[in-house]
Amino acid sequence: MSESVNLPALGESVTEGTVTRWLKNVGDRVEVDEPLLEVSTDKVDTEIPSPVAGVVEEILVQEDETVEVGTALVKIGDGSGSADAGSSSDEQGSDQASADAGEPEPAPSTEQQDEQKAPEPQQADPTPDGQTQPAAPQAPSAPPVPQAAPVPPPAAAPPAAVPAPAAAPAPAAAPAPAAAPAAAGQSASVPNPTQDGAASGYVTPLVRKLANEQGVDLSTVTGSGVGGRIRKEDVLAAAAAKPAAAGQTAGAPAASGPFVAEVSPLRGTREKMTRLRKVVAERAVQSMTSTAQLTSVVEVDVTKVAQFRDAHKAEFLEKTGAKLSFMPFFALAASEALKAHPKINSTVDGDEIVYPDTENVSIAVDTERGLLTPVIKDAASLDLAQFAQSIADLAERTRNNQLKPDELAGGTFTLTNTGSRGALFDTPVVFLPQSAILGTGIVTKRPAVVKVDGQEAIAIRSFVYLALSYDHRIIDGADASRYLVAVKNRLEEGNFAPNLGY
Repeated sequence: MSESVNLPALGESVTEGTVTRWLKNVGDRVEVDEPLLEVSTDKVDTEIPSPVAGVVEEILVQEDETVEVGTALVKIGDGSGSADAGSSSDEQGSDQASADAGEPEPAPSTEQQDEQKAPEPQQADPTPDGQTQPAAPQAPSAPPVPQAAPVPPPAAAPPAAVPAPAAAPAPAAAPAPAAAPAAAGQSASVPNPTQDGAASGYVTPLVRKLANEQGVDLSTVTGSGVGGRIRKEDVLAAAAAKPAAAGQTAGAPAASGPFVAEVSPLRGTREKMTRLRKVVAERAVQSMTSTAQLTSVVEVDVTKVAQFRDAHKAEFLEKTGAKLSFMPFFALAASEALKAHPKINSTVDGDEIVYPDTENVSIAVDTERGLLTPVIKDAASLDLAQFAQSIADLAERTRNNQLKPDELAGGTFTLTNTGSRGALFDTPVVFLPQSAILGTGIVTKRPAVVKVDGQEAIAIRSFVYLALSYDHRIIDGADASRYLVAVKNRLEEGNFAPNLGY
């Protein structure tokens, strides 16, 4: 008996979703709450967990298909359904002259898995994550018994069985291609292969990227997630456990030789745009063609903020559990100024200007899937501790695909920290229906002329550029300047002791 898993409601305003990746194949075992597939909407990409335990018997919606909420995605049962389907495929496969004609469905599935698996030991590894160790023990036994490896998995048996008789009249040619069938058999014998040779199931792109950055071999990591799945925390723990000497050894060549830029594996390739990237592209073009956008920039002396931060960051971390970066100060000053300058927080509705009664600040978060902007509701009422905790929480859950779609809706103003990647400032794009976005650059120290006892002197000060992009249809340059000066004055005053939040 099988049960259908339907596309759940992913938010009040979300009516459809696109299947971007199946994490399980027909015949795979799945446990309750184990991720089944990835779905992309116009607001967020997310994993759909299985509400029941069982065996995947039939996949009803293919990758890149867009369906409405409530549509049946997959059938999960006790495995009898998939077994019957496999038996039927065997009968059809025996009537064909080639394995490709007898098994049309498994081929793309194996292909998708192979993109996440290591390549054959005889070939150069095309990806930074590829591992060839799992295939090495099978190499000696592959030439004598080329058909032995594919026997255990029922679904892979027909492709291996059909070429065998064809090769019988020419036994001398069999040893040469033996390695390829062995590798194919190995791939088919693992229903849910793991990238990087890890022992658990599916490894998310985020975890794989983090492992690359930390220099962690996923095949050596034991997962603590559902079904042994490797999580971000497992990778960080493995990275922390690496000997300090290894880090010193790795850093030695950089000190002795010239800098060499790391070559991206994407170089010379092409990839299909994700649904999220398509949505961002469409909205960016719509915003730029539907509004009159320009940017105003001010320079802010944040020396007092830097001093206040240095004096309180240790105690702040101890009492709130959050790091005190410059971002909470910028968010607090920007949100307070919106209350006094509501036009920056407004939207256009036909021939009317709508002034919301709350300041809902969207925080731009950079993820490997693209730019997402979760919202901090009623931001002008928060203190530094609440801002720091909210920003850290939203950024973490955004990068881990744990946001709810409603957390991405309702923003009235956006704050983007382009300085986190070293930029002095940029000219950020305003996304409809909002009318303004504030970009914060990197905080830098440099000499400046200051007043000391009424006399001019040169001192080392901390500066940051604040860039406000806005819709000139309803916001004039004077409006933008007044808002920016309000934020500038608040930051340069540096009196944030009443706003610590503890």
